[in-house]
Amino acid sequence: MASLAFNTLSLPPSQPRKLSESVSVNGILKPITIRGSPPTFVSAPGRKIIAIGDLHGDLAQTRSALEMAGVLCSDGSDTWIGGETVVVQLGDILDRGEDEIAILSLLRSLDIQAKSSGGAVFQINGNHETMNVEGDFRFVDPGAFDESIDFIEYLDEHQNWEEAFVGWIGVSERWKEDRKSSQDHRNPWNLIKRKKGIVARSSLLRPGGLLSCELARHAVILKVDDWVFCHGGLLPHHVAYGIDKMNQEVSYWMQGLYEDKDSPQIPFIATRGYDSVVWNRLYSRDTTDIEYMSWRISSILEETLQAVGAKTMVVGHTPQFNGANSKYNKRIWCIDVGMSSGVLNSRPRGSRNNRWQSKSFEGNR
Repeated sequence: MASLAFNTLSLPPSQPRKLSESVSVNGILKPITIRGSPPTFVSAPGRKIIAIGDLHGDLAQTRSALEMAGVLCSDGSDTWIGGETVVVQLGDILDRGEDEIAILSLLRSLDIQAKSSGGAVFQINGNHETMNVEGDFRFVDPGAFDESIDFIEYLDEHQNWEEAFVGWIGVSERWKEDRKSSQDHRNPWNLIKRKKGIVARSSLLRPGGLLSCELARHAVILKVDDWVFCHGGLLPHHVAYGIDKMNQEVSYWMQGLYEDKDSPQIPFIATRGYDSVVWNRLYSRDTTDIEYMSWRISSILEETLQAVGAKTMVVGHTPQFNGANSKYNKRIWCIDVGMSSGVLNSRPRGSRNNRWQSKSFEGNR
């Protein structure tokens, strides 16, 4: 028994498993296996897979989506209750909201908890993650600059990065309340404070910075069984270049490891340009005005999926005003529903006909 849910929509696995490919041993699911660094290829036998779209710094909506998906306890304890479920978050945690680091901390904490139960939480880097590592802060919420300042001060009190980072979700809201209560409300965002926020954020997110190295743990393309996940969209020339190669290049760049002048300073094929992996909107944009091109887009999608050995692609990046939806004979799923208050402030939801649909599909999986 297995299913795949996009925020609020469950679907069966793309490809039935042969009888010889049992997903369990003595009634216990086989363990999740991961290849690549960052993770690129994942085998998750028999697991329910939940994909969550763009979060953009909205911690309340993040918790709401995770609670609706049945993986986060609703008592405020930030406890994983998803058992062996696999969660894939499709990027754009940064920008437009004020609780970005808290969300990153929450997801890392849930991943640790999930692994102890046979599940996992994976993250994918989107265009707003790569923009921030480049130093492009155009879409940063003032509160997010404040969080960067708070986080730097918080780190000064801790020696162990791992413990400090995972622990931030438990104290971030108190730090935010303390800061707001001590602010001069006559001039809450003055020039000196803004400069301090920019310096703090730059320190954390420059290539080699602490948060950039944290982001470097995550892929830009993740293949889980027959499903491929990316923020914008995968194209045939991306696959030909190599998805594992792209993941490694983005990770190295974020870690500041490219010291050789002949090495790519910014992995353009993944992070720059309208047809890069994190920026591509070919599959997710409204096609009502280009119906005559649908056949061509469908052909490109089929070529891509065949090349990467997947049955379906899941993308975020472009807000879907009618909820998560599928296109091109359900070969593509678009799941960015604009949840963040900095975008559409939309409720986490699935297709236009389903608020929360949880179906189970049985068979030889």
